[in-house]
Amino acid sequence: MRWLLNNYRTENRKQKTENRKQKTENSKLKTHINTLTRGNNMAAPYYKEGVLKDGTRVILRPLVQEDREKLIDFFRRLDEKELSFLRNDIRDSGVIDHWVSHIDYQRCFPLVAEAQGRIVGDATLHMRKVGWKRHLGNVRVVVAKDYQGRGLATLLINELVELAGEFGLEKLVAEVHLQAVAALNVFKKAGFSVKAVFEDLVKDPHGRSSDLVVMVCDVQGRDRR
Repeated sequence: MRWLLNNYRTENRKQKTENRKQKTENSKLKTHINTLTRGNNMAAPYYKEGVLKDGTRVILRPLVQEDREKLIDFFRRLDEKELSFLRNDIRDSGVIDHWVSHIDYQRCFPLVAEAQGRIVGDATLHMRKVGWKRHLGNVRVVVAKDYQGRGLATLLINELVELAGEFGLEKLVAEVHLQAVAALNVFKKAGFSVKAVFEDLVKDPHGRSSDLVVMVCDVQGRDRR
């Protein structure tokens, strides 16, 4: 019994040490993010904690340049079907290098969900500073396989809608592949409605055509509900 108790105490000390290290890293990252977002004219520094349906806690924060390796690891964990729904070939590390090297929070706000030191969700809010679509934002969301069905996608979309209001946007647009049924349901749950379906407009990596669904969320209208 004594060896069992000693083993428990040793493991408990290790866990406490790991928790302190993670807390310190999170604190440093939060300070770094606050500095970056202030420099990009954000209304307020952005760093939140979210809780999923099963009680799992995730950190919601902007993507930073130092996330390169974490982002590459995140996209490597997606399967072929999920990759086929993406606009870019993220298997090319050069694509991610370009993303993290050209971050402009006023043009594209990249929001990531992090758990246990790894990225488990990626959502982006794309904006235009001028032109006849300057009141619109486009949203895209990707969630790791092991975090799907746990409420993370809904959490990320709701955060983007809230951010859109802070940026002064009036409507959000999501373009969803017709075969991405789970994505269609998540956006609908978050307050998006189908406005148009374009037949055979998109093609997968194998050249197969499919329909594109355009969904819209009234940001200001949702705030009044």
